[in-house]
Amino acid sequence: MERRRRGWVFAAFGMLLVSTDSFWVRWSEEDSWTIAFWVAIFSLVLYSAMGVVTKEPTPVAAFRAAGWPLLAVAIGATVSQLAFITALTRTSVANVVVIVAAAPVLAALVGWVFLREPTSRRVWVAIVVTVVGVLVIVVRSLGDPTLDGVLFALLAILAFATNMNLWRRWPAMSRLVGLSTAAAFVAIVSLIAGVDFGIDGRALFAFVGMGLVFNPIGRLFHTHAPRYVPASEVAMFTPIETVAAPIWAWVGFSEVPEVWTVVGGVIVISGMLYGTLGRPTPDPVTA
Repeated sequence: MERRRRGWVFAAFGMLLVSTDSFWVRWSEEDSWTIAFWVAIFSLVLYSAMGVVTKEPTPVAAFRAAGWPLLAVAIGATVSQLAFITALTRTSVANVVVIVAAAPVLAALVGWVFLREPTSRRVWVAIVVTVVGVLVIVVRSLGDPTLDGVLFALLAILAFATNMNLWRRWPAMSRLVGLSTAAAFVAIVSLIAGVDFGIDGRALFAFVGMGLVFNPIGRLFHTHAPRYVPASEVAMFTPIETVAAPIWAWVGFSEVPEVWTVVGGVIVISGMLYGTLGRPTPDPVTA
């Protein structure tokens, strides 16, 4: 039980730190490619420093030991990061984080499809309820300029849920190497797409806060959690972002959620609670 509690703490604390992403993205007032690039660069600085201090294996050694799964999580993290930042620049914070709340049931679905982990009838009911909640937001956005932001949010959370299962299936993979590789991929893709190097002090402060502190440390905690608990339990804590991020947006930018976003959020969280609370879980995977 002690291992499970540790996994819960890692997942909850990591998600709380990552929930500030929306605040930093809006604070910077920059485009998605510029945000992604600078956040990736600062994250690489932190990951590199931590790798030296902890004597982490070199990327070559880590990839030789783990093989394709490590590359898969790096690609998944790249897609998730780019899609999430893009979503935050194209739709409301509330829309994005309500969709993030679908992570627990998506993680269970991905685990069933790719890892053949058993999924109960209760979880399938929760999946249906969660999909209904997401559709409420998507349908409301049809014909609206923010629809692409909603779709990017869906892509981000699907990549996120897939990665949680990969980290669970291969728990010995180097977290620092996986996240560093993802940050390098994000920087390269963003650089090709177009980056604004003439950022002001406000944007620089946001990028340092998000890229050097909150986002990378939150991701490290969150990717360590599957070593101690199943992916569906790790993802169970993503609604922390659903609750916290709109608070950051309301406090920092007076961004009030729309009624349909709240309705969709209630449905999604209800499905998540139904599917994750009070059901037996398999023993955690050991590292």
